[in-house]
Amino acid sequence: MLIESVCIPKRQLTTVNESCTLEEAIGILEQSGFRCVPVLDESEKIFRGNIYKMHIYRHKANGGDMSLPVTHLIKNATKFIHLNSSFFKIFFTIKELPYIAVLDNDNMFYGILTHSSLLGILSQSWNINEGRFALTVASTGKKGDLATMTKIISKHSDIASCITLDVGKDEYIRRTIVTLPAGTDKETCDIIVKALEKKDFFVAEVEDLTQN
Repeated sequence: MLIESVCIPKRQLTTVNESCTLEEAIGILEQSGFRCVPVLDESEKIFRGNIYKMHIYRHKANGGDMSLPVTHLIKNATKFIHLNSSFFKIFFTIKELPYIAVLDNDNMFYGILTHSSLLGILSQSWNINEGRFALTVASTGKKGDLATMTKIISKHSDIASCITLDVGKDEYIRRTIVTLPAGTDKETCDIIVKALEKKDFFVAEVEDLTQN
């Protein structure tokens, strides 16, 4: 995926220098309005980690020394991705972080990828703007299921997008979300649903994207 096109570059970010004190860092955080910001080295090229507002305030409330360097409370020092990282690495690295630091090919700090940007990428997988119906098709996950499913659908309609999710909670362990293109009518959608169910696929949901 092209991370460069969706991440926020360094020049647009509020950052904290590793030489800052905790008192200076909380001032920067308060002024920016962010709950955490990246911490960079003196050259402003190397990512050191993140500093969180709540950690500084907790430190201060416990009588901590606010003249200590910001590195005293630094977090997420190893939480970063590269411009050429795969979607799966991004997805499992960001987890509950508000953003993930992005490094270039020379391991220099390039910018950040936010949760909202990642959600935007996922929403594009559903192809909402160019789709009409989104079918959630459940299957057992056996070999050839996806090929059979798409073959059935392709007899009646083009496929605007397709994404698979593993569930593993019951006999239907895989969910495949297929988006039919704009212009697909309800009659065609119903024919596809019947054809899929005839081949023992379970259509768990049919969502009309024009109703959102």
